[in-house]
Amino acid sequence: MPGFLNAGRYVAVKGGPKYLAMYELEEVNVLRTAAFLDAVRYKPSPWRQKTSGGHVGRNYILNGYRQIWPARTNPVELTMEMPRSMQMGRIDIPAGVEEEFNEWYNEAYIPGYLQVPGVIRARRFVVVDGQPKYLTVYEFEHERVSESEAWRAHQFGHPWTRRVRRSMRLDDGSPGVYRRIYPAL
Repeated sequence: MPGFLNAGRYVAVKGGPKYLAMYELEEVNVLRTAAFLDAVRYKPSPWRQKTSGGHVGRNYILNGYRQIWPARTNPVELTMEMPRSMQMGRIDIPAGVEEEFNEWYNEAYIPGYLQVPGVIRARRFVVVDGQPKYLTVYEFEHERVSESEAWRAHQFGHPWTRRVRRSMRLDDGSPGVYRRIYPAL
């Protein structure tokens, strides 16, 4: 489909939702094209009709996000396969602490996780269509990275973290850890 760069389907091993489809797009407006709407929303495949129990559009949430961290993606990363395993955090934050939250996340929180063995990369997104407002995706070598001692040591290790995390509102099932089921491993 025009505008789609990559896609993967995942099952939750921790948190939720139970199933997740993740698409890498040229830009979020691809979700508003006639080609996408016809194929996914209005004329779904027989498989999609079957998996939705005949209730097309029900039990599906379609959020669109724009990458905000890192500000630019290395072109080599655009050719990477979808991660085998990942952790996804869906977060809302009160407006009064949003600027500090973003500064902390980008400068203190993510850089420490990038040093944890098994973390491939991390990206942050802001919502364009849907909610919650922020989405963070950590790509892992395996699904147990966030259970490691190195991960836990960083989770609350920075003094700034304790103050900012008190304001965070995590979405139900967040953070979720996912294993890719399609394309097959």
